[in-house]
Amino acid sequence: MVSRVHSGALTGIDGYLVEVEVNLAAGLPAMSIVGLPDAAVKESGDRVTAAIKNTGLDLPLRKITVNLAPADIRKEGSAFDLPIALGILAANGLIKRAILDKFVILGELSLDGRVKPVRGVLSLAAMARDQKMEGIILPLKNAAEAAVVDGVNVYPVENLPQALAFLNGELEIDPVPSNQSTEEFRDYSRYEVDFSDVKAQHHVKRALEIAASGGHNILLIGPPGSGKSMLAKRIPTILPPLAVEEAIETTKIHSVLGQIKNGSGLLAQRPFRSPHHTISDAGLIGGGRFPTPGEVSLAHNGVLFLDELPEFKRNVLEVLRQPLEDGVVSIARASGSLNFPANFILVAAMNPCPCGYRSDPKRECTCSIMQIKNYISKISGPLLDRIDIHIEVPSLEYKDLSSEAGGEPSALIRARVEQAQKGQLHRFNKAGNFFNAGMNTHQLKKHCRLDESSKKIMGLAIDKMGLSARAHDRILKVSRTIADLAGEESIQSSHVAEAIQYRTLDRSGSV
Repeated sequence: MVSRVHSGALTGIDGYLVEVEVNLAAGLPAMSIVGLPDAAVKESGDRVTAAIKNTGLDLPLRKITVNLAPADIRKEGSAFDLPIALGILAANGLIKRAILDKFVILGELSLDGRVKPVRGVLSLAAMARDQKMEGIILPLKNAAEAAVVDGVNVYPVENLPQALAFLNGELEIDPVPSNQSTEEFRDYSRYEVDFSDVKAQHHVKRALEIAASGGHNILLIGPPGSGKSMLAKRIPTILPPLAVEEAIETTKIHSVLGQIKNGSGLLAQRPFRSPHHTISDAGLIGGGRFPTPGEVSLAHNGVLFLDELPEFKRNVLEVLRQPLEDGVVSIARASGSLNFPANFILVAAMNPCPCGYRSDPKRECTCSIMQIKNYISKISGPLLDRIDIHIEVPSLEYKDLSSEAGGEPSALIRARVEQAQKGQLHRFNKAGNFFNAGMNTHQLKKHCRLDESSKKIMGLAIDKMGLSARAHDRILKVSRTIADLAGEESIQSSHVAEAIQYRTLDRSGSV
């Protein structure tokens, strides 16, 4: 006897339909799983057998063959446990087979029959909707995540007997309502940190406001304890709130890696990722034998913070070039190519020298000129070229630390950022990019025209101050953002002068 159950698997961050076919035949009691299963899927047979027996259900004493179709795509994970178990029960005559065609079924089984949560539910729920399925049966702890998707009924189950009773019409389970109302979404988007916590550092906060407004990458340079990490962690608080479409796309990536808290729905806060400098290139960019997203994709629609930038391995930093340029990561393997979204703001931090105190007026630097040059040279020119703003973060005086006066709150800064971004969205409508940082050569010529006084300042910067030609376009882009924040249609000489000041490393070649 043969039964068929619909389930799903992931390729990249998208789901696809998998048919779980179960055949019962005469022979010694055994179970074989075919269809390119990985180790976790092969072990499913032992979990399913124990779950069926321990819940008091009848396990057929027959030769059981399970086929996962399409059979030419490798299947991973434990989400096939529940559909395999229900397929066996259906083949044994315990379920009306016709009803199985209406649902996508997911879930890992424990040995006592409980249904445990699985990864990638948001993508699989979207797949079930696109396949016009009536509903999706999944673990209770994944229900809130799946309920984000409109157009598909979500039926949560806690154990195997409950799923069996529901399919046989012996138990009624109400579909989970959407759990992402506008009010709830706004509540979840509140941050525990705020720019009002940061004292002084007004010029640095100005640079961060510009970076957030135009989507510019930024490098913070300063001695230990000057507040670089504190400032970086507060950048998401001045970015506009995630739109629902952005939140769904961001949540998909985190869901595929199993980083959604059980019972949670959409991610409402912009991601802030801060990987350690010992990370590998595959960990940062994504990859593996069966490619999965890396830190740059987990930072999609948010901030990627690289602290102690020169301590990262050179080859790790170099893989950042493509996502910084294209906003997407392409990973090619023998089985095919996958694209992961990676549109983020890069915020990097570094000391001015190996000991960290070259720019600190109260501590003596012990580094030689050669050591400083070697330290700075760990960051390649092509990577540095993709960082629009370099800003020095000085150590604070005691009077600033002891002051009770708070800084400007994030809400006020965010309002200015949102206003500046509205102008950019209108400017680049249907142009393929949304922010000034992504302007191409044609757009630079169109939107970044300079008057005579601005051209003189730019020429002086390039010819007299040691700025490289490669910094020219970056200065124009930052100038355009400064003009947007000022509400100006055209770029003024003051905007260009300020943008030039944000090229510390290009100005001198060292800090």
